[in-house]
Amino acid sequence: MVAGYCWKWKSKKDPNAFDVIIPEHNFKMRWNLYKDGSSWIIAENSVNEIGCIHTCQGLELDYVGVIVGEDLRYKSDEIFTDVSRRDSNDHSVRGIKAILRKNQKEGIEIADRIIKNTYRTLMTRGLKGCYVYFCDKELEKYFKEKLKTSI
Repeated sequence: MVAGYCWKWKSKKDPNAFDVIIPEHNFKMRWNLYKDGSSWIIAENSVNEIGCIHTCQGLELDYVGVIVGEDLRYKSDEIFTDVSRRDSNDHSVRGIKAILRKNQKEGIEIADRIIKNTYRTLMTRGLKGCYVYFCDKELEKYFKEKLKTSI
């Protein structure tokens, strides 16, 4: 299982803490442990942890489960990204605040590409299939409708 980097990595300092929490489903898991490095996905305990873009990029699985965080949403007939919903420790969006201050349009475009690329990368890790959970229910409805019309 993998997710967008929208949750703080609390378990890095407190191994008893949970990181990715979805209260309405009584779901809570920890981000992958950095001690496994690039072999996290094949480590014995990986099924009990969630990977992110940084730990699964370039790896392939039979099936992948993806949690799409609040950084990708749908409203008023438009998919939009919100970099403020990413965790501040996400290295892929480091420096975005400074770019936004200098040139808001450019900053939004860069953040938009990073966020969309994150989910494209995560959703293409599964060779046989991909299961997706959307935190934004409007985005979930949008995807279901689009998939229904493309089959």
